[in-house]
Amino acid sequence: MDEKILVLDFGGQYNQLIARRVREQQVYAEIKPFNKITPAEIRQIGYKGIIFTGGPNSVYDPASPHFDPQVLNLGIPVLGICYGDQLMAYMAGGTVSSAESSSEYGKTTLYSTDCALFRDVPHTSFCWMSHTDFISQVPQGFCTIAHTDKCHCAAMCDESRRLYGVQFHPEVSHTAYGFQMLHNFLFDICGCHRSWNMEDFVQRNVAKYQKQLSGKKVLCALSGGVDSAVAAVLLHRAIGDNLTCVFVDHGLLRKDEGDWVESIFRGRFGMNLIRVNAEDRFLEKLKGVTEPERKRKIIGEEFIRVFEEEARKLGKVQVLVQGTIYPDVIESGAGNASTIKSHHNVGGLPERMDFEQIVEPLRDLFKDEVRKVGLELGIPSELVYRQPFPGPGLAVRIIGEITKDKLEVLRTADWIFRQELESSTAKSMASQYFAVLTDTRSVGVMGDMRTYGHTVALRCVTTDDFMTVDWTHIPFEVLERASSRITGEIPGINRVVYDITSKPPATVEWE
Repeated sequence: MDEKILVLDFGGQYNQLIARRVREQQVYAEIKPFNKITPAEIRQIGYKGIIFTGGPNSVYDPASPHFDPQVLNLGIPVLGICYGDQLMAYMAGGTVSSAESSSEYGKTTLYSTDCALFRDVPHTSFCWMSHTDFISQVPQGFCTIAHTDKCHCAAMCDESRRLYGVQFHPEVSHTAYGFQMLHNFLFDICGCHRSWNMEDFVQRNVAKYQKQLSGKKVLCALSGGVDSAVAAVLLHRAIGDNLTCVFVDHGLLRKDEGDWVESIFRGRFGMNLIRVNAEDRFLEKLKGVTEPERKRKIIGEEFIRVFEEEARKLGKVQVLVQGTIYPDVIESGAGNASTIKSHHNVGGLPERMDFEQIVEPLRDLFKDEVRKVGLELGIPSELVYRQPFPGPGLAVRIIGEITKDKLEVLRTADWIFRQELESSTAKSMASQYFAVLTDTRSVGVMGDMRTYGHTVALRCVTTDDFMTVDWTHIPFEVLERASSRITGEIPGINRVVYDITSKPPATVEWE
């Protein structure tokens, strides 16, 4: 895999989705912050094309992020999207203006002309807009190639220099022919080939870690989730018995999950597995803590301390392996993204650790790519397609202080909900589903007696990348059965609600 597309990040909400859409077409894309790479480095690396992302700023604001103008003179094709489109126009000598009458948000009719970017795209189609500023005058050498009813320059190009800009978002599914536009840019304009696939990824990384970790003792942080499972099997294939997996049962797992994890990895895969039962230790550390970020930091710190203790029992262990994936990195504040929440294996890591090296073989992969790697490694599909489970476990599904009693209540509620959903046709629609024990109590009545019980929230989402999600339209009868069982079988629960919020504005987890 030598061909690369550079996604230059200006802080927009869809930046990771752009990279994923490029990779879907079997072309590797990597994201770099706009101020972390120079034109000379871009030329040296040999990118086949560059995509400028969207962003929340106005290009004429002196404090807004700008790129080095020489990027446009490298002879490398460029596609600017939204803010990236406006910034290209502004840096090339055009004019960007602001007017409320020209702002557009959501589904918009696009009228396009014939050009390389719009090959096989109808002259009238739908796109997804989100802007207030607009290009009021294109730079010299550019021409307008698309418009909408409100925006006279919805796309522009200088075909002689292979520079293109679109005001809308071709990376989102709401843009009807966005996939085709990106295809045209990648293959017709940049001249890329389909060289990015998971079979090659496995072969490259197995060879890489065979060489890089030869003779070293390696400890893998195994949670039993999809990401850590794939990381563990990948490293096991590379270094065999030099890998020891440490499964920390922190008491924050779902019903019967600890036993299931142990049977899979010790029994089916034959790995060196140490199970550490550390529930009391974690609960003591979490006593009285209610703030979500503090919970995550405590759990991340304690994870590492447990690993270090187990490593010392094994002798000198130089390397820690984690199942970090790309959305973890982004949501923990990498690049230009703000910190949404710290993941225990990224933002939750303590500054001081005894390990010489952290290995994260899946760090640049999206969830769907991780699953493909898992299948390529021969991991059973029931594990590969298992729904995600956060590293901090049920700690981020209990609002407020974590106690043993609350954990037992939530485990049972979650188990009931998963049972009911998995026995229905709704399972095929769902990407992730779980229960949340809120810190809200309300009045109820049971058996002619007044109650003052806890509220459980049910969450089910549908997505293909976990960067954006929609709430799942579960049939009412499934929700009714789950609600009846939860309130009937679990003392102290008298109200069940269903979360119908997408991401954004919410995240999948509540904390």
